[in-house]
Amino acid sequence: MRRMSKAARCYGIERRDFLRYMAAVSAIPMLPNLTRGQVVDTPRFQDTPFQLGVASGDPEPDGVVLWTRLAPEPLLPGGGMPAEAVRVQWEVATDEAFGSVVRRGEALATPQLGHSVHVEVDGLEPHRWYFYRFHAGDETSVVGRTRTAPAVEALPERMRFAFTSCQHYEVGYFNGYPHMQQEDLDLVVHLGDYIYEYGGAENRPRKHLGNEIESLADYRLRYAQYRLDEDLQNTHRLFPWLVTWDDHEFDNNYANLVSEEEGVSPEAFLARRMNAYQAYYEFMPLRRRSFPHGPHMTLYRSCRFGRLAEFSMLDTRQYRTDQPNGDHQKPLAGKVFDQQATILGDRQEHWMMSTLLASQSIWNVLAQQVMVAPLNRGTPEEGRYSMDQWPGYDVSRRRLLRFLHERQVPNPVVLTGDIHVNWVNDLQLDFQDERSPIVGTELVGTSMNNGGNGGNIIEEYERAARQNDFVKWYNSNRGYVSCELTPHTWTTHFRTTPFVDRRGSPLETKASFVIQQGKPGAVPA
Repeated sequence: MRRMSKAARCYGIERRDFLRYMAAVSAIPMLPNLTRGQVVDTPRFQDTPFQLGVASGDPEPDGVVLWTRLAPEPLLPGGGMPAEAVRVQWEVATDEAFGSVVRRGEALATPQLGHSVHVEVDGLEPHRWYFYRFHAGDETSVVGRTRTAPAVEALPERMRFAFTSCQHYEVGYFNGYPHMQQEDLDLVVHLGDYIYEYGGAENRPRKHLGNEIESLADYRLRYAQYRLDEDLQNTHRLFPWLVTWDDHEFDNNYANLVSEEEGVSPEAFLARRMNAYQAYYEFMPLRRRSFPHGPHMTLYRSCRFGRLAEFSMLDTRQYRTDQPNGDHQKPLAGKVFDQQATILGDRQEHWMMSTLLASQSIWNVLAQQVMVAPLNRGTPEEGRYSMDQWPGYDVSRRRLLRFLHERQVPNPVVLTGDIHVNWVNDLQLDFQDERSPIVGTELVGTSMNNGGNGGNIIEEYERAARQNDFVKWYNSNRGYVSCELTPHTWTTHFRTTPFVDRRGSPLETKASFVIQQGKPGAVPA
């Protein structure tokens, strides 16, 4: 009998399905090269082509990525642009009036990439603010603001960043962003579910355009609809972002090559994933290193903030094996303990470990999607755990925590999204032993708005907060998380908005916690 290939086994699929997958991949064309044909140097637009705003991201000590997309009619196919490449000029200055321009150049906005523009600016000074803008024909974009990272060997006195996730357009408004804009931030971190793929539903505060999205045109339209939200757009304009995805940028609860829905062929699954990944790249301020290759896209990467902090941006979706025992709440049994199961994939896990080993930063941040701590949502007698989160991949989870402990990684802090609820968790080496050492801290951000107004009592989570000793705090409001780092302390403020079903929510700080350098675990501020 023929044995299944090692690659097929590690992906958790049958040999027949693996062969179908390989055939499907070979049939999908890679993204084309930039056009070498006609280029429009002086385009004319009936309306401003910069309606989707500007953005920046992935800062480094000498530069940053600048982004825009030409779309005079953002909600029409092609954004109202002709199928021609357009020349775009860009400028970077030290002042908002552009009296001192320090870098300028040209880029092509091509139809293959939805007339998006990704400029990797270099030659800038470390750890300072810059202003940037784009020109196309007679049109000029709004002015964006961005910041470079500190020099690699520098130790800043402090940095401030905010993180959020799970912004569902239909559920309501992104009321946290106007308040985030008022904070003195160096960076915004988005942990995934930037869009939701579902079709438009009635009787909600807002409505998605179209049905559930599958084609490239569908995904582009959905991103354009989100980016037309002024609160989201302006937050992109004011700060550099670090982004990673979760599942809804493609399809709910997918796992590598496995759809949540039964009966989806590998060919259809991968064609849709290629569309989703390309649209994500087109709308995010990402470097060329993240350029998609068909249905594959390398999103894991690191960002150093001098010797103060290093951010490892992880992808727990693209490389994981299928959720064990289904993707709902189950006991820790059976395939949960599969030695071959993985949530990061071998290559990403090894990269993460080598990044942590080489780090010279005081704070080592793992920015990722799903909860690491094994939150028992059942009872002490009958435990139930989310199979979509790290507890469903027990070997991977234990290996990570053991690595942090045995290699003495300095001050690991895990940032988590996905769950629409705030949590503060001590990460123990062995959660079954209350005397086991604490090796790190997990800060779980609530959703920006998904789940509605929030603030309600969720019995399942109330019970979980009471019976899991590693839980230091839990809250069901919506909002974002604001963090201030110094060489000695990490202070976290959980910002919440009482309502999201209409605009204009005030901001509340529900709790603040402090982590002391060299002492894992968070304590109330």
